[in-house]
Amino acid sequence: MNLVKCKRIKKVGEIMATWLAILFIVLALIIGLIVGFFLARKYMMDYFKKNPPINEEMLRMMMMQMGQKPSHKKINQMMTMMNKNMDSKMKKGK
Repeated sequence: MNLVKCKRIKKVGEIMATWLAILFIVLALIIGLIVGFFLARKYMMDYFKKNPPINEEMLRMMMMQMGQKPSHKKINQMMTMMNKNMDSKMKKGK
């Protein structure tokens, strides 16, 4: 009778250990995904700040395609507007 109780306790302990291991694996996966998301987001923000997707040459080409004469003043204005817009979005995201 005492032997039967020992086996039951051992089985319960094994089941609890299995569920505990599964719980730790799931928690580690969730934490890893969250940390990975924020690290990737920070990396992309820094990358776009250093290498904007639209530069002055692209802006000049777009203006020519729309039939506008791209003056240096207009291009600088548009680049300044785009940089301000990007900075405000970055601050909003933090």
